[in-house]
Amino acid sequence: MPKDSLEELRLTFMQDFLPVGMAIVDRVKKEGFSELVQFFNDSDDPLNQLRTEGDLAAQSVRQKLDDISPGLGNPVMNVKVSVEDSESEDFSLLNESELLMVLERVEDRIDLLLQYLDESN
Repeated sequence: MPKDSLEELRLTFMQDFLPVGMAIVDRVKKEGFSELVQFFNDSDDPLNQLRTEGDLAAQSVRQKLDDISPGLGNPVMNVKVSVEDSESEDFSLLNESELLMVLERVEDRIDLLLQYLDESN
């Protein structure tokens, strides 16, 4: 199994299956297994309800896993970044000319500052 598939499986488990599992365990503890079966029979969307119910408990478990090893419980999302080199000749010349103007202004101000310091001594 490729590494990306394992990461996707772990992410799915942490975000989807863990909250549902935590809610199922909590319901069985409180109401018993027969009530859980009845809940699945009566509910229109039991998985979403269980995911919502178990989200807080799942966050707690994920945080404890992160305390053991950062990123274990709350996996870092993979991001693809691409950089396009859109600089053209005209654009670089424009930047150079602007840079020269700024440098000339800085040089003029430094000269004025030096004159002022010479006059004050």
